Amino acid sequence: MPRRKISSPVEIIPLAGLRILVSRAKSQASGFAAELKQLGAQVIEIPFIEVRSPASYRPLDEALDRIAEYDWLIVTSANAADALFARAQTRNVPFANLNHLQVAAIGPATARALVKHGLEVDVVPDEYIAESVVRSLRKLVRGKSVLLVRAKVARDVIPNELRKAEAQVTIVEAYETVVPERSRQRMARLMQHPQKMPHIVTFTSSSTVQNFVALVGKRAAKSKAFSATRFASIGPVTSATLRGFGLEPHIRAKQSTVTGLTEAIVKAMKKR
Repeated sequence: MPRRKISSPVEIIPLAGLRILVSRAKSQASGFAAELKQLGAQVIEIPFIEVRSPASYRPLDEALDRIAEYDWLIVTSANAADALFARAQTRNVPFANLNHLQVAAIGPATARALVKHGLEVDVVPDEYIAESVVRSLRKLVRGKSVLLVRAKVARDVIPNELRKAEAQVTIVEAYETVVPERSRQRMARLMQHPQKMPHIVTFTSSSTVQNFVALVGKRAAKSKAFSATRFASIGPVTSATLRGFGLEPHIRAKQSTVTGLTEAIVKAMKKR
């Protein structure tokens, strides 16, 4: 009778003993944190971004009033999807008014947020970055009217390239992200105790990188305090932002999702 193979503790809990800092906004961190905890990690939750309402809803309101004029809706994040539908509800715009639109989501989390509100998603690119959105849509939006819903601070790759493809693109800012002041204090306290410093800091967007540097200071980010810390990046744009600050993305997700980032961390830790 063959012996039953018994999995080792490392296979069962591959992140045991690791302190991993989750930097997502508080409203989005729970799922990622739960994945890491299930794999044995000690999770430190310090949000590097805080999601807020835009300074003015006027552009979004005007777009909702004229929603029948658009052919395509492009949404760049789950936050943008939620903000769009929250505003539509506030203004008593029936969600059914959006049903005529062809819809593109920048990734699966954004697509799930749109489906949750009753929209069918027609396009999700193979890579969850702006350049891949453009490749997927360039031929489809030629001569069409496009509504792009995004954050206040965002790269202009999508609107610029789609306009070159003869699409009429309207950009509306559904939300903005800011540096959480409370997180500045929490990071300062954490850095006072080297024995509590994270083994890994996760970055899920360029904003989390930029705000990390704003929270701790550029010199501190590259100092001895983080010399034993590995930076984990969700995708190529986030990795490029890290490198722009002179920081190395030691761990890089193959698929730009939090699950992809978790898998990359597990794989990297197996090589220790």
